[in-house]
Amino acid sequence: MSEKLGIGDTFPEMTLNLVGGGSLELPKDLNTKYKVILFYRGHW
Repeated sequence: MSEKLGIGDTFPEMTLNLVGGGSLELPKDLNTKYKVILFYRGHW
């Protein structure tokens, strides 16, 4: 298990494969002032 992020920590770089195809590179592709990321498992 990875270490938890703390206040002020830099988000690690990662690439996510999107359900509809393509990918999203974090945090590079989130070019906004405010960022919230929610990971949802979707199926147990």
